[in-house]
Amino acid sequence: MKKIVTVLGARPQFIKAAVLSRIIKENGEFQEVIVHTGQHYDENMSEIFFRELNIPAPTYNLEVNSKGHGSMTGQMMEKLEGVFEKEAPELVVVYGDTNSTLAGALVAKKMNIRLAHVEAGLRSFNMEMPEEINRILTDRISDILFCPTLSAVHNLKREGFDNFDSRVVLSGDIMKDSVSYYSAMAEEKSTILKDLGLIDKPFVLSTVHRQENTNNINRLRSIVEGLNRINEKVEVLIPMHPRTRKIIQEQNIQFNGKWIDSVGYFDMLQLLKNCKLVMTDSGGLQKEAFFNKKPVVILREETEWKELCENEFAEIVGTDPMRMVESFDYFSMNKPVFDKQLYGENPGDAIYREIHKAL
Repeated sequence: MKKIVTVLGARPQFIKAAVLSRIIKENGEFQEVIVHTGQHYDENMSEIFFRELNIPAPTYNLEVNSKGHGSMTGQMMEKLEGVFEKEAPELVVVYGDTNSTLAGALVAKKMNIRLAHVEAGLRSFNMEMPEEINRILTDRISDILFCPTLSAVHNLKREGFDNFDSRVVLSGDIMKDSVSYYSAMAEEKSTILKDLGLIDKPFVLSTVHRQENTNNINRLRSIVEGLNRINEKVEVLIPMHPRTRKIIQEQNIQFNGKWIDSVGYFDMLQLLKNCKLVMTDSGGLQKEAFFNKKPVVILREETEWKELCENEFAEIVGTDPMRMVESFDYFSMNKPVFDKQLYGENPGDAIYREIHKAL
């Protein structure tokens, strides 16, 4: 039986991988070996997703975390090389744009193992973002590039991929399958709305974790100021990333809304389904909001998911408190009609078919 090694390290990757892992298991034609690099190691950022989403337990946990980018990526590569030597897979699958993604991609190609990149072709055109560097390098050395949108395909064409020995596939966004599959399960199993006293109560859901926002204290203070202004109108809830919480506490930044620890996928789905709107610097959450028919205020200067803005489901405001409030007011009065299909049909099946064809 041919073998696939899947490299994971962060929350969005666990969610996406759950879809493809389930399809691989149901078809029974390939053996999947899951490697967790350990990049997200907090209970609420990692283990809970494997339990909730019924992802097979990782065969390997490399436990590489809490390090700088270079050290983290290098240690992951060293350990992944040993795993790939032992498992000898026909294909390595990586997701998204994290250090785990790049480490898995580099080691696979240096060992002449075929490489598939799920969520290829995305560009923010901001080279100060570590994620942008990771995705560009991973795309360039991938053999199969699964693009979630037509704009992602066009990005690769502009970069000359028609001339490269690789296959570019418009697969759609596999996150769409996750939301569809787990939505009813989340409603049945999550108690977070009751636990937080949010049943039938309006609230804004926000997340802040991007390095360009958390490492720049002025930007972080501006975001919190904007959220505090909005909290005067409707409660703002933040599932707080551990790193963001640490910086806010160290800098004595006063957030007046409600913050909780990071939550599992079922709880996040329930919060998304029931919130008024989403304010975030997360790429993945922008789409999850769209799939749950919620407008998004993007706390960055750009987005990889430009079709959300082009179709007026989202607005980019950066970190300016006034722009944050204006966007909140606009979407409060003008809720979009979510009547467009932006991210394909059954992306997981499309990805599996291409992998089957390749192997």
